[in-house]
Amino acid sequence: MSNSEKHNGANGVNRRAVLAGGAALTASLFTPKLLRAQDFPTAAVNTTGLAVTDDTVTVGILHSVTGTMAISETGSVQAEKLAIEQINAQGGVLGRKIEYIQEDGGSDWPTFAEKAKKLLVSDKVASVMGCWTSASRKAVLPVFEQYNGMLYYPTFYEGLEESPNVIYTGQEATQQIIAGIDWVTQTKGAKSFYLLGSDYIWPRTSNKIARKHIEKLGLKVVGEDYYPLGHTQFNSVINKMKLKKPDVIYAIVVGGSNVAFYKQLKAAGIDMTKEKPLLLTISVTEDEILGIGGENIEGAYACMKYFQSLTNENNMAFVKAFKEMWGDDIVIGDVTQAAYLGPWLWKAAVEKAGSFDVDKIREASPGIELTTAPEGYVKVHENHHLWSKTRVGHAKRDGQYEVVFETADLVEPDPFPDGYQ
Repeated sequence: MSNSEKHNGANGVNRRAVLAGGAALTASLFTPKLLRAQDFPTAAVNTTGLAVTDDTVTVGILHSVTGTMAISETGSVQAEKLAIEQINAQGGVLGRKIEYIQEDGGSDWPTFAEKAKKLLVSDKVASVMGCWTSASRKAVLPVFEQYNGMLYYPTFYEGLEESPNVIYTGQEATQQIIAGIDWVTQTKGAKSFYLLGSDYIWPRTSNKIARKHIEKLGLKVVGEDYYPLGHTQFNSVINKMKLKKPDVIYAIVVGGSNVAFYKQLKAAGIDMTKEKPLLLTISVTEDEILGIGGENIEGAYACMKYFQSLTNENNMAFVKAFKEMWGDDIVIGDVTQAAYLGPWLWKAAVEKAGSFDVDKIREASPGIELTTAPEGYVKVHENHHLWSKTRVGHAKRDGQYEVVFETADLVEPDPFPDGYQ
């Protein structure tokens, strides 16, 4: 199969997953009544020449399904396809079934920019669900702004950005980094940290924010190191950590490098179940644990907004539908769930605006509420980020996280926090 393929959402799908497993989830999402295409003439709802017909609307999916980031991004693709199938089972968007064109960013940032331009200029897609790393997002951002496309970006990230052409469905730094450090200092009494990350924008900027917050609390950073994407030799930095004896290893390693890092950490005799040192990550979801192995990361903590183990009814229906579509052995991580929100939020904005035009979708997006998200209630802020809860999970041997902390209220997104820029 080629890297560029156009699909109708109904192709190759276990319809039982959509109509049975997803029924409880989709029944109350956004639009209680069936909207008919004839009530929304194409000429009226598509004034800018997007790929919209009387029967269909085409969107783009742009993630890495090859290269070092495939371990993390494959789940996003699966989630977006599930959402599209469920939306189509409900009647689509303004009475039109969603088709999608999928492109592979190949874990290469220039390729992401090239594929984004293709989707917007050549394919004229109505929106794009895509990217994972901040490097890929930064690469495509000028393209979306130049050609006025709308990107639904699912990954937790460093903040310090707000674009009229992006809806950020993951968390930004104040909702994840600052909240997680506050938790580990208040709950575990941590006083010293070793910062580790992959060498690109998100880990470096996130650790810059983390360092500022740690020092603001009067605590110490005893080490900080970065390694290229795809790096597999961590023994030297692990030895440095053992010498420095930090209370917390704060790890922002991404993609396939996680497999090597956690296996080598265990081989070096660091037992995370003893929490000496405690390991706190903001980059390892259940998707990565599937490759790492639960036995190699048991005892670590992760700060995110979503874990597969959440027991609310929305999530139980979502997990059931996801597994029926993609297999019983599949796992669902934070970014996967955030990716699933993208098509639903786009549908809601289109139907609120009564138009596929990007300018009208942008205007309609702030204030959209999703009461049936797997993570729970979320709401789109005026800054295009989501209000959401912050949670801490404790990694178990079976590859799942046990939620040990949850904020009582939604945390307001603040991508430009005072004192952290």
